Amino acid sequence: MSRIGNAIITIPKEVTIAKDGNTLVVKGPKGELSYAIPYGLSVNMGDATLEVVCKSSDKAKKALHGYMRAELANAVTGVTKGWTKTLELSGVGYRSVVEGTNLVLTIGFSHPVVVTPSPGIAFSVNEGKIVVSGIDKQKVGQTAASIREIKKPEPYKGKGIKYVGEYIRKKAGKAKAVGGAPGAAK
Repeated sequence: MSRIGNAIITIPKEVTIAKDGNTLVVKGPKGELSYAIPYGLSVNMGDATLEVVCKSSDKAKKALHGYMRAELANAVTGVTKGWTKTLELSGVGYRSVVEGTNLVLTIGFSHPVVVTPSPGIAFSVNEGKIVVSGIDKQKVGQTAASIREIKKPEPYKGKGIKYVGEYIRKKAGKAKAVGGAPGAAK
């Protein structure tokens, strides 16, 4: 029995949910998301609540129960408040600029890297921080991860693109570089 799947989702007044067969459409002030309800699950709508019910005792259906509830809860939050992920650049001369809708990164390569957003994703830059925002939590997280993948923070100096608040464990360099005694590192 899924504890997450059994939790009831409260729906704010500005959100409308329409059910069309196996498709659930969540509309709000920021946009609209639609989800296909898998076979074996059903969605019961109340006045201001939404409940995902698992009809089967099949292990695969039970696994989808909690996932589907979490997706719908994230959709309700996304169409009302939206989702954001913040990345920061750390390195001398590293900078980012938004040109139109594209993000242009100058991060130590011989050429600038241009990142084009997928539909529903927006970029903004302020003080060396890149903010990825949108209504779909999964798309926002995947876009932020793919931007981080362009230049991961390296463990010796910490240069690269990292999430805000992410801790990078730094490695010690060679003994000679950090001031060790000559001949001590054999």
